[in-house]
Amino acid sequence: MRNLRNTRRDQLRIPGDLVLKASGWDIENESIICAFGPTKDDPLIQLKRWHYDREEKEEALENIASWAAPCPLPDLECDNVLSLRYFPDSSTTCVVLAGGDIIVIREAPSDGEENIEILGSVDVGISAAAWSPDEELLAIVTRADTLLYMTKEFENVSSVTLTEDDLKASKHVSVGWGKKETQFKGKGAKALRDPTMPEKVDEGLPSSHDDKSSTISWRGDGAYIAINSNQASARRVIRVYSREGMLDGVSEPVDGLEGALSWRPEGNLLAGIQRFDDHVDIVFFERNGLRHGQFPLRIAIEEMTDEWATSIILEWNVDSSILAVCFRDRFQLWTMGNYHYYLKQEVSFANPPSKGRIGFQWNPEQPLMCTAMSEDNLHRLEYVLLVDAGSTISPYDYGIVSVIDGKEVKLTPFRLANIPPPMALHEVSVLSNIVNAAIYGGGSNTKLAVLERNRLSIYQWNLKSKPILAPVLLAFAETAACQGYVQQVVFLDDEQVLVLATNSFGSTVSLFCLIATDLKHSTTTLSIPYTQKPSSGLDPGFFSNIAWNGICVLPKLTREVKVIDLWNKHSEKIATDEGHDRSLTIAFGLTRNGSLYANSRRLAKDCTSFLLTPAHLIFTTTQHLLKFVHMDQVEELVVPPDTPEIDERCRNIERGARLVTVMPSISALVLQMPRGNLETIYPRALVLAVIRQNIDEKKYKKAFLSCRSHRVDMNILHDHDPESFIDNVNLFVDQVGKVEYIDLFLSQLREEDVSKTMYKDTIMRGKPESSIPRSRPDVGAPGYSEKLKVNNICDAFLKALQSRASTNLQNIITAHVCKSPPDLEAGLLEVAKLQRQNSEEAEKAVEHICFLVDVNRLYDNALGLYDLELALLVAQQSQKDPREYLPFLQKLQELPSHRKEFTIDDYLGRYTKALTHLRTINDFEEFKLYMTKHKLYEDALHIYRRQEDRIQGLVGLYAEYLSKKAKYKEAGVAYEYIRHYASASEAYRLAHLWREALSCAGLIPLEEAKLQSFAGTIASSLQELKDYHSTAIVHQDYLHDLESAARLFCKGYFYADAIRILSLNKRPDLVDAVVDAGLVEGMGTMTELLAECKAQINAQVPRLRELRVKKVEEPLAFYDGDVNEGMDIPDNVSLAATDASTAGGSLFTRYTNRTGTVGTNATRRTSKNRRREERKRARGKKGSVYEEEYLVNSIGRLVDRVNAVGDEVGRLVVGLMRRGMRERAKAVEGAMVEVVGLCRDCVREVFQSESKVEQEAEERKDQDVDRPPGGDGVLWDSMEMSQARKEATEIKAFETLALFSR
Repeated sequence: MRNLRNTRRDQLRIPGDLVLKASGWDIENESIICAFGPTKDDPLIQLKRWHYDREEKEEALENIASWAAPCPLPDLECDNVLSLRYFPDSSTTCVVLAGGDIIVIREAPSDGEENIEILGSVDVGISAAAWSPDEELLAIVTRADTLLYMTKEFENVSSVTLTEDDLKASKHVSVGWGKKETQFKGKGAKALRDPTMPEKVDEGLPSSHDDKSSTISWRGDGAYIAINSNQASARRVIRVYSREGMLDGVSEPVDGLEGALSWRPEGNLLAGIQRFDDHVDIVFFERNGLRHGQFPLRIAIEEMTDEWATSIILEWNVDSSILAVCFRDRFQLWTMGNYHYYLKQEVSFANPPSKGRIGFQWNPEQPLMCTAMSEDNLHRLEYVLLVDAGSTISPYDYGIVSVIDGKEVKLTPFRLANIPPPMALHEVSVLSNIVNAAIYGGGSNTKLAVLERNRLSIYQWNLKSKPILAPVLLAFAETAACQGYVQQVVFLDDEQVLVLATNSFGSTVSLFCLIATDLKHSTTTLSIPYTQKPSSGLDPGFFSNIAWNGICVLPKLTREVKVIDLWNKHSEKIATDEGHDRSLTIAFGLTRNGSLYANSRRLAKDCTSFLLTPAHLIFTTTQHLLKFVHMDQVEELVVPPDTPEIDERCRNIERGARLVTVMPSISALVLQMPRGNLETIYPRALVLAVIRQNIDEKKYKKAFLSCRSHRVDMNILHDHDPESFIDNVNLFVDQVGKVEYIDLFLSQLREEDVSKTMYKDTIMRGKPESSIPRSRPDVGAPGYSEKLKVNNICDAFLKALQSRASTNLQNIITAHVCKSPPDLEAGLLEVAKLQRQNSEEAEKAVEHICFLVDVNRLYDNALGLYDLELALLVAQQSQKDPREYLPFLQKLQELPSHRKEFTIDDYLGRYTKALTHLRTINDFEEFKLYMTKHKLYEDALHIYRRQEDRIQGLVGLYAEYLSKKAKYKEAGVAYEYIRHYASASEAYRLAHLWREALSCAGLIPLEEAKLQSFAGTIASSLQELKDYHSTAIVHQDYLHDLESAARLFCKGYFYADAIRILSLNKRPDLVDAVVDAGLVEGMGTMTELLAECKAQINAQVPRLRELRVKKVEEPLAFYDGDVNEGMDIPDNVSLAATDASTAGGSLFTRYTNRTGTVGTNATRRTSKNRRREERKRARGKKGSVYEEEYLVNSIGRLVDRVNAVGDEVGRLVVGLMRRGMRERAKAVEGAMVEVVGLCRDCVREVFQSESKVEQEAEERKDQDVDRPPGGDGVLWDSMEMSQARKEATEIKAFETLALFSR
C-alpha cells in the first residue's frame, strides 16, 4: 500500500568537454566518484569526486586523478569502464576496463606506492566484472569465456572456463506449479497428456535485441555468483557458481532471454529479461536454474520497436524491496506486495546516452538512494516509501488509500470497503505514469489530485452514493510552469492545490487554483534556494499536509526538525511570524535510522512507521509493538514503555507490520504485513477515545454498543464521569432501551474504578481539570457513597425504573441482585409481589433471578422470608428432587408461626435469630440447651439483659465454657459476678492473677491453714515464673516468712525492698545475713554475664567483619567455600532465629532457579533436604553460607539482653554502695559501662546503614525471580531476611553513680 515519493533530487550537469562513463559511491565522504572518458577521440580518463552537498557549484567536483587509457583491443573503438569501486578503508579506487586493465588509484599513497598503478591485465579483454558484497573477491568474465576470481590484493585464486558441457550439469524437472497446463480442464480433456510437460518447450532462442553482453550478479551474502552470458550455440545461459568456483546450477532454456541479470539480495530469486514479439517480461529463476514466475513490463506493442525499449538492465536495491528497470532514456522502480508487482516511479531523461542505456546504481547502505547517469548528467535521487492516505480527522476519516501502479491509481476507502491489495474498489487511469497522488476531504466532496510528469489532474469522488461510483475528472492542467521535476502534490483546500518541484537551483512550490471545471496555475510561488534544499535526514520529505494547521513546508530537515514556513489555507501567501504562532506547531519526522522526532525532541529510536490523528501519535517499532502517544505540547508527549501486558497504549503486532491508515471515528487501524496482506484491528486506545467522546456527548447507546462489540469493561460508562452518569440514568435507559442490554450493564458492575486502573493509560495525563470529567463526584454529594459504587448505581437504576415496572421488572430484579452484597431478599420480594398479581410473569421472573444467582442460595433466602409458596416456586426451578423439599415444606406448613420460624432459622444456620424465636416461645430450658449447643452466650445475655434472674444462670454456664477454653481471667470475672468465690479464686490462680485469687479466697472465707496453703501454692507458681517481687510480697503478707521474703527480693535485685521490710520489722540481724549475701551472689552472677557478653562481642564482630570483606572480594568463595580455622565462637543465647537482619550479598540469585545451583550441585528440593537445610541454618556453622545471618542474629539478641539487665545492674550498684561495698560496686558499674560502649560501637557496623539497605532493596526489585522449593527455599528465606531492612536495636543509656571518680 506504500508509494515511492521522491524527497530529493540532486543534479550534476557535466561540462561539454567531458563524457561521464561510470560512477561509484563513496559512503564515507558522502560523495560520488565519477569516471569521465575515454572516448573515441580522447583516451584520457579523469577521476573526479562529486560532493553533492556542497553549496557552491564550482566546488562540487574535486579532481582525484587522470591518465591516458588507449584501447589495446582492435575491435573496440575505445576502452570502456566496466566497474568502478571505492574502498574507504584504504582511500583507493579500483577501475576495471573492457580492454583488460585493472587499475588502482590511491588518493593517499604510502612511501614506495604510486598514485595510479595497473595491477593486472587480461590480454583477451574483459566482458564483465563485479565485486562481492563484502569487497573481498573480484569476479571477472573474460571475452574468452573464462571466470576469474581475484582477491582484494588482486591475486588470482580461481579460474573457470565456461563451456557447453556446463549445460548438462542440471537436470531440470518442472512439476508445473501454477501453470495453466496443470489446471483441471474437464474429465476427458487431454487425458493422455503428461500435465507436468508444458504445451510448448523453450529452446533458448535468442532475442532480436540481444547485445551479446555478459552480466555478473552476486547474491546478497556473497556465497554465490550468477553469470548471464551467450554460448557459442547462441543460447543465453545463466550459470550459478559458488564462492570457491564450483558450478552449482544452470538455467533452463528460455526463448528471448536477454543479458540483464540481477540477483535479489535476499537470495531467493534471480531476475532477467525475456522479450516476446508483443511484450517484455521480467522473469525469475531459482538458484538451481528453474523458472519461478514473471510479470510484464507494460510496454505497449507500438513501443516495442522504439529505441528506448531495446536495451534493458535490472538492479535490486540493497534490502530487496525495489527492482529498478533501466532503459535507454528512463528507469522504472517496481515494488511487490501480495505477489503483485507495482510500477511506483518512472524517471525520464531529456538527453539519453548515444549508445547503450542510462547508468544506474543503488546505494550499498541506503536502500532508497540511487544514482542515474547519462553522458552529460548525473542525478542523485532519494525516495521514501509512504502511504498516500486521506484525512484522519472525523468525520472525514474514510480511510481512503491511494496506491500508485504505473498509469493507474488504485483507490480504496477502508471505512466502506475493506478490499485487500492488489485489488481496489476503483482504479483511475491517466495518460502517463504517475508521480504522486493526494486526497482531500471525505464524503460527497472528496477530491483526488493525480500528478504526472507533465500534467496535474483533479477528480471528484462521491463516497456517499450507493453504489459508490468511480471518481469523475473535474479539470487538468500542464505542469510546465513548475520549473523543474515535479515531486509531490498536496491540497491546500478543496479549490487550491500545491505542487512541489525541484531543479538544479533549488525547489519551488506552485499553486494551482480550481475554478469550477478549470484548473489554472497561479503566480504565487514559494522558492526554496539551493542552500535550503532538503537533506536526506528525515522522511517523509519536506512537504507535509497537516490538516488542522495547513500545509507545512520544511525545507531544512535535520535531526532538529524546524518549521520554516506555514502556508496558511486562508491566504495565498506565506504566513509570517506575526501571522502564525510557530510554538504551537509540531512537526513529526522519521529518520532513515528509525528515530522519530517531534520538532527537536526525539521520541523513539526504533520507529518503523507512524500516523497522526488529532488525539494520538501512533507508531510501530522494530520490537513489533504498536504504541499510542497522547497529543500534547512537545515537552509533554509521553511515550509508553514496552509493556503491552499492562499498558493499553502498547500492544503486540505481527513481525514487520507497518501502519497504513487510521479511522478514529470507527476505532479502526489498518496494518500491512511484510508479505502484503492487510489486517484491520481495533486498538483499545482508539476504542476508548471514541467511547469517552460518546459519554461526554451523552450518547450512551453508542458508547454501550462500542463496549459490547469490543469487549471493553462497561464500568467505563460510569467511571469516566460518575456524576453525569448518575444524573442521566433515565437518559441511559431511554437510549439503550433493550432490557437485555440494561441487564448486561448491571451484571458487569464492580467496585473497581477502571478509569484509574485498567484504562488509566488511555487518557492523557496532566490534562487540565476543566477539560476532563471528574472521576468521582464531590464529597458529600447527596445519595452517593464513594465506597459503594455498585450499590449507588443500582439504587439510581431502581429509582429510574420504578415508573417502568411493567416493562422493566427484569431490570429491577437484576439491580437488586447485582448489589454488593446482593440484595436477594428485595429481589425475591419483588417476585412475591408479582406472584400475587400474575403467576405466569412470576415464573418468568423466578427463572431470570435463578439465572443470575445460585438457585440453592435463592431457595435458602426464600425460606428466610418465611414465604413457603415462594420457596416452593424457587425450588421448582432447581435440580432438586421434590422428595427432598416437599416433605420439609409440608412439615413447616403444619407448625405454629413462631415454631415454624425457629425451625427455618435453625435449618438455615441463623442460630442467633433462632435463639430469639425461642425467647418468644418462652421455653428457658430449651433456650439454655440451644445456647450451649451453638455457643451463643453473648447473644443470650443480650436477649435477657433486663431479667437478672435469668442472667445468673446464663453467666454460670458461660463461666464454665470459658474455663474449658482456658480463658481463666474471663472465667474468674464471671464467677465473681455471680458470687462463686471458690471457682473464681481457682480461675484467677490458673491465670496467675495472685491478688484477685487471694482476695476471692478471703471472701469464701477459707480457714487460716487452707489460706496459707493456697498462698504457698501461688508463691511457688510465681517463683517458677521468676516473678520474685510478687513472690516476696506473698511470703511477707500471707505466709509471714520475713527471711524468705527478703531473700526473694535480693534474688530479683530489689535490695531496697529487702532492707525496707527488715528494718520495718526490727530485724537488723537479717540485713547482714541475707542482704549482704544476696549482694555478693548478685555481683558474681552479673559480673559473669557481662564478661560473657564482652567476649562474645570481641569474637563475633571481627568474624562478621571478615565475612563481609570476603563476600565483597570473593563472592563465589563466600557462598561455596568452607572456612575452618578452628576458632570457637561463644554464644549463650538460644539458637532460634529472629528478625534481626543485615544486608546480604548481591549474588543471592545464585541459589534460585533462574541462575543456577550451588557448587556441590545439590538440588535441595526434597522435604528431607529442606529440613536438613533448616537445621544448618539454625546452627549457623562456621564457614557455612548461613554464618553471617547467625552472627547478626546473635549480636542482636545480645544487645537486647544488655538492655534488659541495665536496670538490674543499676539496683545492684546502689545496693552495694549502701552496704559499703564500694570497690565491688565500681567494678560492676565499670563492666556494664564497657559492655554498653562495645554494643554502641558495633551496632552501626553490624546493622548496616538505612541508605545502603534501601539501595540494595531497589536493586532487587528489578530481578524477576521466584522463591525456589525445597532446600533452596530455606537459603532463599535466609538471604531475603539478611537483605530485609530493619531498624538497628537502640542501646539504652546506663546512668552511672556520681560517687565514683572517673
